[in-house]
Amino acid sequence: MNTPTLAPHESMELHEALNFKTLCLAKSKLMQGLVFDQELKALMQKDVIQSTQQITELQALYARVPFQAPVPNNPTPITQ
Repeated sequence: MNTPTLAPHESMELHEALNFKTLCLAKSKLMQGLVFDQELKALMQKDVIQSTQQITELQALYARVPFQAPVPNNPTPITQ
């Protein structure tokens, strides 16, 4: 049985959600080094774990998109 593909507008929304979660994950990982409060640091670590899981789920849905763009596994930091 063939897996149905997503409509173009669904694909775009999925792509935007994946980009947003990737950006949130990168921010949480970066900010953990600047936080000294242990409770806040634990919340950020929990966010990293949940975001990683959600990105994995979104990547599985991304396989149903009728067109493909490369999804980086590890975001590279922006340096100047």
